[in-house]
Amino acid sequence: MTFSGDPLDLDLLDRAEAAVRLSATDPRLALAEARAVLDLAAGAYGEAASVALRATALAARELGDLELAGERLEEAIAAAGHEFPRRVAQARMSLVTVRAQLGDPEGGLRLADLAERDLTGADLARLGVQRSVALILLGRHKEAVRHCDRAIGLLDDDPLFRAGGLLNRGLAHTYLEQYGEGEADLAECARVARAAGLDHVAMLAEGNLPFVAARRGDIAAAFSRYRAAEAALFGYPERLAVMRTDFAEVLVAARLPGEARTLLEQAVPELVAAGAQAALPGARLLLAQAALLAGDAPLAETTARTALAELDAQGRAAWLPLAREVVLRARLAETPTPPAAHARDVTARTQGDGTRDATPRTQGDGTRDGMTRTQGDGTRDATPRTQGDGTRSAAGAEHLVTDLVACADDLAACGWPGASVALRLTAAAAAVRLGAITPALPQLDRVAATATRPLVRWHAVAMRHRLDGDLERALAAAARGTDAVHAPGGGAQSDGAGPRDRDPDRNAHRDADRDPAQDPAQDPARDADRDADRDPARDADRDAARDAELRVHAARPAEDLAAFGLEIALDRARRTGDARTVLAWAERWRAVVRGAAAPASALHCVPPAGSGLLVELVRCGDDLFAVTAGSKGCALRALGSYQAAVEATVRIRYGLRRRALLDALCDAPRDAGDLPGAADEGIARELSALDHALLSGPGTLTSAGGRPGGPVTIVPTGALCTLPWPLLPSLRGRPLSVAADAAAWLAPRRHPAGVPLVLSLAGPGLDHAAAEADVVAAAHARARRVAATRAEALGALERADVLHIAAHGMFSPRGPMLSQITLDDGPLMAYDLLAARRIPRLVVLSACDAGMAHAPVDGAALGLAGAFLDGAARNGDAACVVAGVVPVRDDEALTLMTVFHTLLAEGRSPAEALAQASEKTAVPGFVCFGAGDEPLVAG
Repeated sequence: MTFSGDPLDLDLLDRAEAAVRLSATDPRLALAEARAVLDLAAGAYGEAASVALRATALAARELGDLELAGERLEEAIAAAGHEFPRRVAQARMSLVTVRAQLGDPEGGLRLADLAERDLTGADLARLGVQRSVALILLGRHKEAVRHCDRAIGLLDDDPLFRAGGLLNRGLAHTYLEQYGEGEADLAECARVARAAGLDHVAMLAEGNLPFVAARRGDIAAAFSRYRAAEAALFGYPERLAVMRTDFAEVLVAARLPGEARTLLEQAVPELVAAGAQAALPGARLLLAQAALLAGDAPLAETTARTALAELDAQGRAAWLPLAREVVLRARLAETPTPPAAHARDVTARTQGDGTRDATPRTQGDGTRDGMTRTQGDGTRDATPRTQGDGTRSAAGAEHLVTDLVACADDLAACGWPGASVALRLTAAAAAVRLGAITPALPQLDRVAATATRPLVRWHAVAMRHRLDGDLERALAAAARGTDAVHAPGGGAQSDGAGPRDRDPDRNAHRDADRDPAQDPAQDPARDADRDADRDPARDADRDAARDAELRVHAARPAEDLAAFGLEIALDRARRTGDARTVLAWAERWRAVVRGAAAPASALHCVPPAGSGLLVELVRCGDDLFAVTAGSKGCALRALGSYQAAVEATVRIRYGLRRRALLDALCDAPRDAGDLPGAADEGIARELSALDHALLSGPGTLTSAGGRPGGPVTIVPTGALCTLPWPLLPSLRGRPLSVAADAAAWLAPRRHPAGVPLVLSLAGPGLDHAAAEADVVAAAHARARRVAATRAEALGALERADVLHIAAHGMFSPRGPMLSQITLDDGPLMAYDLLAARRIPRLVVLSACDAGMAHAPVDGAALGLAGAFLDGAARNGDAACVVAGVVPVRDDEALTLMTVFHTLLAEGRSPAEALAQASEKTAVPGFVCFGAGDEPLVAG
């Protein structure tokens, strides 16, 4: 019925509208008030009932029940009927977002078109804000920005929708890689919302800051903001799940798949429970990518297929090739190399893209629903895998290559040129690995001719030269490509982020129609001319921050290209004996992993006096090598199977853990004459055998002029970073440093600068921790204890030269950045250290497993020790961390650290002090990481 001036009708309408306003600040109270209005209306007051139903829908939406919200809005439309077209339009306006988040963004836009007919003024601006949600889900980010731009200026009197417009525009800016604008919008959203008492909206804005920070490349800030946002969004499971999904997207891009998987395994069930159909396939796809990065190809394929079906059901055609890409990469990871391919000399060592695992690489510019894009070649290892129940036929492998090329075409057609180029490189590499050279060549030529990013073009050129057998030109091309990452605007030049226009097919095959005048793979100089053919004024005006942001995303494919260069260098060294070039490329690869420029010519200089011997391990597939550098030059040694060395490491660590557990149960003291940590003969045999394979057998420690008993720096690869290196017979008693790269070994030795400030702290739950902290303070001339709190520990990082932490430690193998040290007021997390402005020259972690690390790629060891060392490196410093890699008894740690700090105070270097203390006390398990050969006290 129409409004006739009935006071009850007016009162109910006022109460219903008040419930709508209340839904954003107190949804439960709004729900109760709206239900009261509905009870009083009893079907007689259509306008009030429609508004009340809309209030219940908005409250249900805030509480995470999208399906109920959709039902109530449909009822609101029916209650208003033909008599109240404005109320129908308002209900449709609210339904736009709900329909989009239920997985039908196109349907949401159709509702917006219907609602627009009967809305004016501020309501029309509100509709623009709602419309932007559907546009963002469809990847139409520029359109979303335009709608928000128009709406925000008209909503000064409506802080809720003004804040919403700022929030949506901030996200759209972020997807467009306009990070400064995105953060500014989110900050303004939080300010507007808090001023209006809309704390929940402010929390949503702040909850998106981890996403922006991580997309920008600031993982430290991302973790810190995530922890705050997680607490703020507690009680809003659907919003929290979306935030976790967004954060997981950039964690996958940052090579932190374990941490991403942990978040996604929480987020997916919450999204299912909330009925958040729009976000669900993206979360599943991210979970598939994380599984692939972790080597679980079957799970990746199954999960990606589910996401593919969900996207198809939602009609999101532009995103389907992204899901198919993950399915194909998972299939590729499970496809073995045919025996015939192994026989080909040209393909025996060529994986085409120089990478080590068929896992997708994201550049962090995917969509809010997790549709991340891959760059470069998207793989890390082409090592063949079977599914256990047989292998795919050669014909099946050929079909897979055909499918990869077809998917690359689909990606280009749907507006994902960067991902298309990436997959085309992968297809070429797969064809080469499977022994099909002919199909690979046109794909490489097409990438080299059409890719707009120098990094990607040079990758294709390097692969082409490799296939032609010209290793010198292949190495030169790979070097040009990796150098382009740090050239202003060079490696950052984008191949395209994805669909930009209302019609995603607008740029379909725009590269395919170009006709390269000549084969660029045969003439890299032509590419150099093309790189130089730019407008200098335009480049000079380019925002430096924009270059930095894009270089973050260029780092992923640069890793793959640097790995390819290392593989070529190894191939070349087998023919020429040039070990120095292998070392140079190993260091280039590790630098690229850290996002740093390739090392300069220091590798060709004489090592600094006192630096001792460098042993850098590298691998190509399962082949393990050692490059040894010392006073007599460089030498390359083949060490056999990498997997065999890893398996021996696992057995050694298991034996040491078992021994430590038995000692703890029996409370048995260790005799000084016992082999450290290896009282049983089985461990001794394993240590001796591994030593023979890696060191004594191939003459690794004597091949480059190392003196007996002199200092050694080991740069391990992969899982060998977890080996207790000091226990190997050839290294026992020698000053030993385990480093992520050769930078500290190459640097000139530093001299002690005055008396170091030593700070120590003792965590809870250890009988001898307090005594240990007191012993440390007593051993040094300028030392004291500090409280075992997070604030004191982080503050100590800013001022101490030496920080000693005696506390429980826990390494998280699935998510290394979630490793922690237990303090009195809570855990100190590995990711907390990423934000440290300064790291002491020496950090001692007298905690179980504190030195354990996981290295998804060489040069990026993750964990507590790695976080300390990375923090120092970011500040241009070299640091050392002494930490345990196997469980150590509390009383034994006290014994060892008493001797260690006494020797340290006498002027020994950390590596020398640890070696001597371990020998004197027979306490094993501690390793010196980083720059361990520099004394901190003048001897």
